[in-house]
Amino acid sequence: MKYMDKSFQFLVAILAGGVQFLYGDWTMLLTILLALTIIDFISGLSAGYIQGELKSKVGMIGIARKVFIFMMVAVAHLIDLLLIESGLESKALIMTMVIVFYAVNEILSITENAGRIGLPVPEQIKNAIVVLKGKDERK
Repeated sequence: MKYMDKSFQFLVAILAGGVQFLYGDWTMLLTILLALTIIDFISGLSAGYIQGELKSKVGMIGIARKVFIFMMVAVAHLIDLLLIESGLESKALIMTMVIVFYAVNEILSITENAGRIGLPVPEQIKNAIVVLKGKDERK
């Protein structure tokens, strides 16, 4: 039993070190992106179920895309580290932009899934999407 505890602690330490290397300090932006990816996946499953279009292959592709989002965020963090180490940049700008980009895409997908199941999307959310995208599509 004691051996299992030590093995588990070692595994957790290795995993935490890997996360720290790939993402730096875990920020609220990463938490928001994680929450949005989970909500999008669940809303996509729900919409697919309600529309009778639920397929395991589509679900696996969805999971792969969600995993790849976090791979791209890790790449962005590593680019930031390269820029910092080379003296070209002093903040995590690339990673922040990548997180916001994917967060906005997840919000768009969630609202599309809401529409697929017949749930109206509040104007406040539509307006927030316009602001986050950085342009007013109503013009």
